[in-house]
Parts: sequence; structure tokens; C-alpha cells
Amino acid sequence: MGNQIDWESIMIALGDTLFMSFTSLIAAIVLGLLLGILLYITQDDGLYPNRFISRTLNFLVNILRSIPFIILLFILLPLTKVLVGSILGAKAALPALIISSAPFYARMCMVAFNEVDKGTIEASKAMGASNWQIMTKILLPEAKPALFSNMTIMGVTLIGYTAMAGAIGAGGLGHLAYLYGIARNNPTMTYIATFLILVIVFIVQMIGDRIVKTTDKR
Repeated sequence: MGNQIDWESIMIALGDTLFMSFTSLIAAIVLGLLLGILLYITQDDGLYPNRFISRTLNFLVNILRSIPFIILLFILLPLTKVLVGSILGAKAALPALIISSAPFYARMCMVAFNEVDKGTIEASKAMGASNWQIMTKILLPEAKPALFSNMTIMGVTLIGYTAMAGAIGAGGLGHLAYLYGIARNNPTMTYIATFLILVIVFIVQMIGDRIVKTTDKR
């Protein structure tokens, strides 16, 4: 029965992957965007220059971005146990997914904000615009295509991370591919899990590209 297909397990794994991917994506977008704005406005030529805050945030972001995800999963096991009550299952993967992706998105947001024309910002200041107006009326709208493009990149990355998390017990298609496909010598289940992951990636990429194309007025 090496090629037996367990459709019930496949649907449960698919649901877990979608839950992990999109829950962590939404949380990382919110936290990453806020952190990216702070990184931008506190830099030396930012709207609210603050060297201490800027250096501290940059240090934290660089550290968290540098830790390989699979290692971060193990490092955060005690925190995951406290927050979720378990180190197994889809919910248990969320802390590591969010902590690894939010700094990644924050850095991409900062790059997107820095690409906004400085002349436009200076002209707005000269016309009496407040810093809040500059952020909401100029910075965010001008950076919108890049922000959505970065969301797409992060979404695809998170789907790959869920597969790694699944291999150590977080559930999802990665867990399905390992437990049912590799450990039980059922390659058909591995192929199905891989195919479904590719489908999710293609859909996320297609939606992201469409949104970027719609929001980019250049």
C-alpha cells in the first residue's frame, strides 16, 4: 500500500498550511510595516531622527533576519510553549513564522520608503505639510507598489517556511510529505504535497503581481 492516498489527511494538511501561511503573513505585515516605518523615520535623515532608536531597531532586525528559520524554530520552543501551550501543531509554528518574517518585511519596507523621491518630501515640507501628512499622503501611497510586491515575496517565503516547520511536527503539507511520504515510503503523498505547495505559491504570486500592477500608476 506504498502509494495509498489519504485524502482526508491531505485536506487537513492543506488547511493547516493555509492557516499558518496567511495568519503569519497578516501578523508579519502589520508588525513589519510598523517596524519599517520606525526604521525609516528615525534614521539620520528621517522625519524624526533618533540615533539610539534607529541603531537599536537596526540591530534587532539584523539579528532576527540572520538566524536561519529552522534554528529559530528550536530557539523559540520555550516561548512557543508559553504562548501556545504546545510545541506541536499549526498554532505552535506561528511565533517562529511571525518573528522570522516581520523583521524581513520591515527591512523591505524601509528600502521601499527610501526609494520615494526625496524632492517630493522636501517640497511637501516647504508647503507646510506635517510629518503625519507626509507619511500618510506621500510616503505610503508612493511606496504602495513596492510594499505589495514585498508582501508577495514574503508570502511565498512563508509558504516555504511552513513546509520546514511541518517537518518537525507543526502540521501542514510539509509534515504530510515527511510523515506519510518519506517516513512511510509513500512517494505519491510527497508528490501531492509538493504539488499543492506549488499551487499555493503560484496563486499567491499571481494575486500579488495583479495587485502590484493595479496600484502602480507610473
